Amino acid sequence: MPVKAAASLAPSDAHRDPAWRGRLLLGSACLLMLWPLLWATEFKPWQLFDAQSLAVSGRFLAAFFPPRLDAEFLLLLAREAWRTVAMATVGVSLALLLAVPLALLATHALSICALSARMAAGPALARRAVRGLLIVLRSVPELVWALVLVRVVGLGPTAGVLAIALSYSGMLGKVYCEVLESGEPEPARHLLRNGAGRIQTFAYALLPQNAAELSSYTVYRWECAVRSSVVLGMVGAGGLGQQLDAAMKMFNGAEVATILAVFIVLVAVADGLSSGLRRVLS
Repeated sequence: MPVKAAASLAPSDAHRDPAWRGRLLLGSACLLMLWPLLWATEFKPWQLFDAQSLAVSGRFLAAFFPPRLDAEFLLLLAREAWRTVAMATVGVSLALLLAVPLALLATHALSICALSARMAAGPALARRAVRGLLIVLRSVPELVWALVLVRVVGLGPTAGVLAIALSYSGMLGKVYCEVLESGEPEPARHLLRNGAGRIQTFAYALLPQNAAELSSYTVYRWECAVRSSVVLGMVGAGGLGQQLDAAMKMFNGAEVATILAVFIVLVAVADGLSSGLRRVLS
C-alpha cells in the first residue's frame, strides 16, 4: 500500500519545483529591498496614464507625422550622421589604443610571475594600479568628460571624440581583462613556461579562443558610442545630437521623427555588423 501511494504521488512530485520555497523567499526579499528604492526615486508610473499626461503625449506624438523628408533636410542629416559615426569610430579607436595595453597588463593569465606559488609584490602592485586606472576612466561618464573637454578644446567633435576615448577605454579594458581571464588558462601557462612573452601568449593562446566574444563586445561598444555621440552632440559636440537638440527646442516633431529614424537605422546597422562578425569568428 505505501509503495502504491508513493507511485501515485510520483508524477505530481516530478512536476513540482523542489526549490520553490527558497525562490519564493528570495523573490520576496528582493521586492522588500526594491520597495525603498522605488520610494526614494519617486517612481509613479500611473502618472503616465493621467488624462492630462495622455493629452500632452498625444499632441507630441501627433507632431511626428508626417516626418520631414525633403531633400535638403535629408542631405543635412546624412552629413551629420556621417559626423556622428566618425566621432564614435575615432573615439572607440583611440579607446582601443589605451584599453588593449592596459588589459594585457591587468590580465592575471598573462602574468609570468603568477606561474609561481605567489606573485611578487612589485607586479601585484602594478596590476592593482592598472586596474585602479581603469576604474577611474570608466567612473566618469562620457557626458561629464565632454563638459570638461569643451572648456579645454572648445565646441566641436574633438571634445566628443576625447570624451568617448577616455570613458570607453576604461570599459573596454575591464571587459577585455575579464574575458581573457575567463578562458582556458592552460595554453597560456604552457607558452609562458616555455619562454613566450606576454604578446605572444595573448596572440596564440588567449585571442583565438576569445576572438568572437571580444569582437562582439567591441562592436557593441561602438554601437553604444554612436548613441553617446548623439547625446554629446547636445552639449556642443556636433552631429545628430545637435540637430536633435535644436529640433526639440523648436518643438519641431517632424524633424525629430526623421532624426530618430536615422538613429534607429544606425543602431540596426551596428547590430547586423556584430551578428556578422560573430558568425565569421565562431
